[in-house]
Amino acid sequence: MRKLALYLVSAFLIIGCNGKVADSIITTDTPPRKAGQEDVLLLRCDPIPVVRVGFVGLGMRGPGAVARYTFLEGVEIKALCDLYPERVADAQKILIDKGLPKADEYSGEDGWKQLCERDDIDLVYICTPWHLHTPIAVYAMQHGKHVAIEVPAATTLEECWQLVNTAEQTRRHCMMLENCCYDFFEMATLNMAQHGLFGEVLHVEGSYIHDLRFLNFASEEEGGYQGYWRLNHHIAHTGDPYPTHGLGPVCQILNIHRGDRMNYLVSLSTDQKGMTEYAKNKFGEGSALADTTIALGDMNTTLIRTERGKSILIQHDVTSPRPYDRHHLISGTKGYARKYPVQELAFEPNAHQAMPKEEFDAFMKEWEHPLTKEIGEKARMVGGHGGMDFIMDYRLIYCLHNGLPLDEDVYDAAEWSAIGPLSEISVKNGSRPVQIPDFTRGAWNKVDGIKLYEKQ
Repeated sequence: MRKLALYLVSAFLIIGCNGKVADSIITTDTPPRKAGQEDVLLLRCDPIPVVRVGFVGLGMRGPGAVARYTFLEGVEIKALCDLYPERVADAQKILIDKGLPKADEYSGEDGWKQLCERDDIDLVYICTPWHLHTPIAVYAMQHGKHVAIEVPAATTLEECWQLVNTAEQTRRHCMMLENCCYDFFEMATLNMAQHGLFGEVLHVEGSYIHDLRFLNFASEEEGGYQGYWRLNHHIAHTGDPYPTHGLGPVCQILNIHRGDRMNYLVSLSTDQKGMTEYAKNKFGEGSALADTTIALGDMNTTLIRTERGKSILIQHDVTSPRPYDRHHLISGTKGYARKYPVQELAFEPNAHQAMPKEEFDAFMKEWEHPLTKEIGEKARMVGGHGGMDFIMDYRLIYCLHNGLPLDEDVYDAAEWSAIGPLSEISVKNGSRPVQIPDFTRGAWNKVDGIKLYEKQ
């Protein structure tokens, strides 16, 4: 009994003030929607003929985004911002080399605030370290701007609710830049699923398995993360801190908050070994980083059950020496698809074996998504993770031009990002089930399926 009592006390301390246990499931509070505040499902805003953009964060991802936007019609790049002025100057060269007008430059700790306060910007594109995503997005929306945020959009449940409430209060678009939703294979399987080829999809899988040991332990001079921000997050947090690359595409297939919702999760992490071993090899036994305790387990596995009885498996591993893998597995009553390690399809009545390559190639061409058919060739030319980044940017600007709802809304940003802190709660509490908040606050069944590629 004494051991059990000690466990329950420690569990309460881990859960903290915002978590409660009911019917063996850990729950968190859902803040009430303020009077007069409404959901932003299928939000439509006035069309913007020329989208004026300001970029914040010009380290790893920002310059590539600036370069891609020079290939989009109906766009003006008005402002560039980074903590370091030299990065702003480097991004400015991208515009100069394309013969485009120079953008206004901002730098320093508060440069992003000055950018957001301008009256001549429609969209703020955020590519900063994780901990700045939500503060900048909230400030930008409060100043009348639409926002596009690199992944994850938020790192805490409080930040997830801040994004939702601010988007609802300001009626501004808030899109998390989940580029993997726009990759060619993922979009083809979405098209197949929406036409019933898999039957009823009952199980899906996604992951982010990517050996980032060098980047996590590299200095800025070596090309690593500014101030070791990603490593610092892994030192402080366990669970799955980066779930959205694998989760986003399969959530679209399951119509999450468009007819179904993620109900609860359980999460388990292995011990942490690989990062410490890497630090010892790079910096030596007894070095500060080799002796640092890192909370993040090498492999995290999270299982999610939806309201409609579907299951989702998500994994995260940025430590193990193994090939890149996002899983992307779809299993239904009539068929199956998998992207990694090899692309394959199988359908009834021959679902016991993968489709032969010649048949597979013809099938993929037949079921290519209309959006990649339209813009795929240019996307491959422009680039950005094989073209999916450009497809994402192209689609965002198209929707803003035409006053359409975005494919990825603020509820996607909150739901997919929330798996990070929720998985940590589960891991720290012996893999107990944790309820996933309904960020739509009861409207998850209001929309009938995702309408990606709606045209004006």
